[in-house]
Amino acid sequence: MIEYRIDLADPAAHLFRVTLTVARPAASLIVSLPVWIPGSYLVREFARHLSGLAARQGGRAVGVEQLDKASWRVDCRGASTLTLAYDVYAFDPSVRAAWLDARRAFFNGTSLCLRVHGREDEPQRLRLGPLPRGWQVATALRGSARGGYEAADYDELVDHPVALGTFWRGSFTAGGVAHEFVVEGALPSFDGARLLADAKRICDAQIAFWHGRKAPPFERYVFMLNAVDDGYGGLEHRASTALVASRRDLPRRGQAAASDGYVTLLGLVSHEYFHAWNVKRLRPAEFARYDYTRENYTRLLWFFEGFTSYYDDIFLLRAGVIDVPRYLKLLAKSINGVLGAPGRKVQSVAQASFDAWVKYYRSDENTPNATISYYAKGALVALAFDLTLRAAGKGSLDAALRALWKASDGGPIDEGDIARALAAGAGRPLDAELAAWVHGTDDLPLQALLAKAGVQWAAEPATQAQRLGLRVSESALAGVQIKHVLRGGAAERAGVAAGDELLAVGGWRVRRLDDIALLGDAGDELDWLVARDQRLLTLRVRSGDDAGAVVLAAADTPARDALARRRAWLGS
Repeated sequence: MIEYRIDLADPAAHLFRVTLTVARPAASLIVSLPVWIPGSYLVREFARHLSGLAARQGGRAVGVEQLDKASWRVDCRGASTLTLAYDVYAFDPSVRAAWLDARRAFFNGTSLCLRVHGREDEPQRLRLGPLPRGWQVATALRGSARGGYEAADYDELVDHPVALGTFWRGSFTAGGVAHEFVVEGALPSFDGARLLADAKRICDAQIAFWHGRKAPPFERYVFMLNAVDDGYGGLEHRASTALVASRRDLPRRGQAAASDGYVTLLGLVSHEYFHAWNVKRLRPAEFARYDYTRENYTRLLWFFEGFTSYYDDIFLLRAGVIDVPRYLKLLAKSINGVLGAPGRKVQSVAQASFDAWVKYYRSDENTPNATISYYAKGALVALAFDLTLRAAGKGSLDAALRALWKASDGGPIDEGDIARALAAGAGRPLDAELAAWVHGTDDLPLQALLAKAGVQWAAEPATQAQRLGLRVSESALAGVQIKHVLRGGAAERAGVAAGDELLAVGGWRVRRLDDIALLGDAGDELDWLVARDQRLLTLRVRSGDDAGAVVLAAADTPARDALARRRAWLGS
């Protein structure tokens, strides 16, 4: 048995104290801390927060030698129990690492628990030291009859985050399985009953999608939400998820309509819950066994993240949380996000998946020009396949995913497995579509596919930012700050650069980009005064005539077959 004891050693200094006990150690024992956490594809170097590692055996100190940035060798003396103790600094408020202060604590095992090499497949026990009065524990780990919590192996241990503190708790049953929701940091107006009711509807719909009347592949499930002033994110686990959201986006008592922020939060809940099947169990063949010491490459994140991103909003509709017009508005937003990124013509979603380790999580001023989100475009690839299968009249993406689950027994798959499931649903190979939509960089034929499903595609007038090819931040005090200059746009042709501050146009002070529309007509050439590196520059800028945002709506009088497809896809 491998055992970890986690103590809140010094909340003011944000320090956990971890004591690792290893029975019957090898003469030369290697331990290491993961460099990444599954589900978040970036080497995060968690070991940089570990300090003071010391080892004792039989009451005596034994030598510890650091081998590299994240691993150590311990020279043991005999088979008596080995104890290692060390501190971990925890001041990362995200869902990916660890946090500790006087108000709350949260950790993933990948941030705190050294892996004992060669002993990963043994049972692992987790114990918690004394907690402040009134603090509670939230985790999907199984309780141990001997106290603490137990996992079958190291992979299971680190796939169960732990939240500690004082939270609001609620529960419901979905698919015959207990689900718990814990929320920390909510405002007094928080409507917990509504969050539980909406989450239950989403969970019921997803369990029915995958299993019909059968139970899901977990004994219980825990949502852990940290409500903050400003933040958003989630990370999936096999029987739980950690979430961060703005507390303003939580539902409020007496508020009948679902705000856009609350719909976004429910979309996050739906997304991470869908991952309990699509990536935690049905997963890339490359992830059959994680390597915690390095990057784990796959070209399939367009499927595991992108298809999940397609289904997260679809399940809000199927669960009755939103209606068809609102769903189409969300879908149009996704389409506009992809069409507004010049990088879609540079990088395929398969390549974006492979490059996640160096590009997606390291965005900069050139990101929109150089890469495409495998979340956003992957979701549109899913849409394109779903509508293609439905137009063929032989299946749907729903059926293809369930066939994948059954064929793989809910386990590792590769692109060939995906291709076979899609071909079975279409009644023909879809290799050309996979090559073009997944491995190519041309735009997807969404307008034609949506028309076959009774959905109209129109365009609004272009905004000032679209005509110029810019993304900016604006405020009354700071004015207009240039964040991204899009490839091939009017601003780039004029020499505008990311980091510039726009001061004036045509001799007039501007504090919002839309002020430019008051100073001339579209296509006019105007003098811009910008500040760059403490110097003032004058640039001649002529705005373009770029197309505006896409707007989607259900056609009023679609053809009979299109109406039938729309009803099968979106309901009546």
